[in-house]
Amino acid sequence: MIHLTYGDTLPDGFFDGSVRRILELQRDNGAIPWYDGGVIDPWNHTEAAMGLATLGETEAARRAFRYLMETQLKDGSWHGELGSAVPMDEEEQRFTGDEKDVPDPVRDTNFAAYIATGAWHHYVLTGDVAWLKTLWPHVKAAIDWVVAHQSPHGDIRWAADEPRTPEDDALITGCSSIYKSLECAILIAQRLGEKSRDWAEARVKLGEALREKPHRFDRTWESKERFSMDWYYPVLTGVFTGKAARERIASKWDIFVAEGKGCRCVMDQPWVTVAETAELCMALLVSGERRRAEAMLSWTHQWRADCGAYWMGYQFENEAAWPDEKPAWTAAAVILATDAVIGMTPAARLFSDRHLAEAAE
Repeated sequence: MIHLTYGDTLPDGFFDGSVRRILELQRDNGAIPWYDGGVIDPWNHTEAAMGLATLGETEAARRAFRYLMETQLKDGSWHGELGSAVPMDEEEQRFTGDEKDVPDPVRDTNFAAYIATGAWHHYVLTGDVAWLKTLWPHVKAAIDWVVAHQSPHGDIRWAADEPRTPEDDALITGCSSIYKSLECAILIAQRLGEKSRDWAEARVKLGEALREKPHRFDRTWESKERFSMDWYYPVLTGVFTGKAARERIASKWDIFVAEGKGCRCVMDQPWVTVAETAELCMALLVSGERRRAEAMLSWTHQWRADCGAYWMGYQFENEAAWPDEKPAWTAAAVILATDAVIGMTPAARLFSDRHLAEAAE
């Protein structure tokens, strides 16, 4: 296994196959679907753009951001998934139907918020204030829309309140991701001299809900605790840091981690997923466990396909890559985790640390 540590130089061409995979998937209008024939959602699309930018594919990343700007709805949100199942113009790959024609067009708050994380990451990489200003109106609209869905208890509704999404509930993983996106949105506002007090207050309330009000999550559906993301995401995004973060990671390590293989997606299946393993690597960095993070990152590379891209996961009882897909977001997650570990770009610390006060120690 390839074992990289802080200050190491990335081997020549190491991620060529991963970058090539994302670029192959990217459409002419900038959209990056999950995989061949897959749908597009704003979160995974943005993650893929961040992976491209990290390795110097700046223009391709900006085409991805332009796609977000062009498809943002008037209220600041996006449809959760667009792609082969949605009415699209075959040449332009743009939504052509009415909202009522879209199969389950959920407008997810977590997906909408993530543009702020992508925008700040891109700025830290490039230092381009003009581009940040271009993205700002879209970031502001998205974050204002997300914060409008916060309850008095601090949790944020998982999706827009409309007939097709009647569950008035919140998700731990989704809200944790929003917590990070609020951090990035506030940093953008501070850099541009814009107001962010309401967002800062919303972030504090959200952090308190995630740490102190577990009853506010999974109220109307089965608990999501079988998914590893509910375990490590509050650490990855800075809701918990220091001792509290280490205790949370230790609490379910033996349940979710398959030694030498990676992080399980769900606790009851012999299946590790590469993106979750890369994200857990970054959560370990946030908690101060660098050696474990380096080991976790090293495990991801055994699941690289011959083309250099990464399989979604590995079913270790059947000893087979499964499913038979190499998603754009999986490649991006490994790229971002590698940057966080070895510090190859100015944006390396974005996912290895917290950058605003408020997190529990």
